Amino acid sequence: MGKDIGIDIGASTVSVYLKGQGIALNEPSIIAIDKDSGNIVKIGEEARLLTGRTPGNIAILRPFRNGINIQYDILTKMLAFFVRKVCGSRIFKPRAAISVPSDLSQGEERLVTEAVLAAGIKKVYLIDETIAAASGAGLDISLPSGNMVINIGGHMTAISVISLNKVIVSELLQTAGDSCDEAVISYLCKSHNLTVREETAEELKKAIGIIQQSDRQPEIKVHGIGYYDGLPRTISLSQNEIAEALTVEADMIAGAAVSLLEKTPPELIADIKKNGITLTGGGAMLPGLSRLIGEATGIKTELADNPPICAIMGVGSFLDRLSELA
Repeated sequence: MGKDIGIDIGASTVSVYLKGQGIALNEPSIIAIDKDSGNIVKIGEEARLLTGRTPGNIAILRPFRNGINIQYDILTKMLAFFVRKVCGSRIFKPRAAISVPSDLSQGEERLVTEAVLAAGIKKVYLIDETIAAASGAGLDISLPSGNMVINIGGHMTAISVISLNKVIVSELLQTAGDSCDEAVISYLCKSHNLTVREETAEELKKAIGIIQQSDRQPEIKVHGIGYYDGLPRTISLSQNEIAEALTVEADMIAGAAVSLLEKTPPELIADIKKNGITLTGGGAMLPGLSRLIGEATGIKTELADNPPICAIMGVGSFLDRLSELA
């Protein structure tokens, strides 16, 4: 009999959980495509290693960056690649629980289901990504008690109040990990005429985050390409400059959390004040974000243990009770 698996399709990574084993795969959601033929050349980590090293006819794409909005055949081939990598060639097909973004339409859910089935799966169970992340963070969401979870992925932030395994109220934002990177890139371009790679922006984001403004912040060196002349340049700037750009993005998330609390039933707000707010997802690791949200809401806000893998761990926790999801 094929082992049940869990899959988390993220904007940055695709993770696969194998029942009885744990996380068996965690690779970049990147593909390399031959622009002339349209054929996929490499997928996942193998595609990432080609970044910056490809000839002109090979394009490196991140197809899940703006949600699951890609061609059916590409989605099928990517999922088939990852399923085969974990499961190998088996006579019996596995069942799969898949975490999907909260904003998927019925048509998109059908696309994902059909693609997963075509990738070699026997039966598919879809799980709301925020529900999965909450479960993976160790919250007992089956109780009649309110929990607020802010799941910050690459392309979207989902702020949800959960009780009895259901999302009671939620708010979805396009402000997330990728938009924070874009804010850093935009700031450096406009203020310093410097173009930097996404990897550089992400490193700055993780190193600096949202810090208290101070006159004593040390300067940092940033390497990039001049916007006008295309030549390599290195500039010095204060940490405050990057922090200011990121704070604008973080304020949007904090403001949305406050707005959602205003729409939450009073009895659940009492629970949330007691339980606190939990941050999950890779984008939640922005330094200073939990403090900012805590100050805005007046509610204790904490990072889950290992936020980037909460969703896939939550999906894995559902594998023992797939019949409940039918």
